[in-house]
Amino acid sequence: MGKGRYVKDLILNKPDDFVNFMMNDYLQKNQFAMSDWKGEPAYRAGDAMLEGYKYLKWSYQNGTLHLEAWLKGSMGKEMDLDGFVATVQKKPYKESLEQLFQVMQQNIPQGQGTQPIPVQTVDNSSAAIWAFICGLLSIPFALIIPLLGIILAAVGFSRGRMGFGSSKAGMAKAGKILSTIGAVLAVVIWILNIILTVFV
Repeated sequence: MGKGRYVKDLILNKPDDFVNFMMNDYLQKNQFAMSDWKGEPAYRAGDAMLEGYKYLKWSYQNGTLHLEAWLKGSMGKEMDLDGFVATVQKKPYKESLEQLFQVMQQNIPQGQGTQPIPVQTVDNSSAAIWAFICGLLSIPFALIIPLLGIILAAVGFSRGRMGFGSSKAGMAKAGKILSTIGAVLAVVIWILNIILTVFV
């Protein structure tokens, strides 16, 4: 286990199939896929450009959920989810994990024969709304303050990925598209500003 990880041990004492279902639901909704971290199997989501890479490992034994989460930091090192550095990437990831822990601790209703048991799962619809808002704002800010446009685009893109598996998937997709436009526009304006400053 690396030093730069967010580590959580949550005593649940819930059935294995419930925990497996909730974890798989969370991983799918947040677009995690099985990957590799320096020879160690781990789930990964994100991208190299706007959002950065998020990693996650989990196990469930003797009623305790053990979870490790981290970001790929500069120079390829592990970065935990606390602190000011890269807070734009850390905050939504940590919030999504806290929501996961909340739904994990819900009371499981008693089943009625062969009927499926209704449980509350992670809902990322608020992330989809934020993706759309940040993506929309990133475009005008890209023209006025390119750095702020890039930050808003990064937040919008990250929230868009989280909201993709929610009931507001269309809004999340629109947020990601707007964020991409905002980011490209901000970079172009930034480069133009440098050229005009140096050569004019």
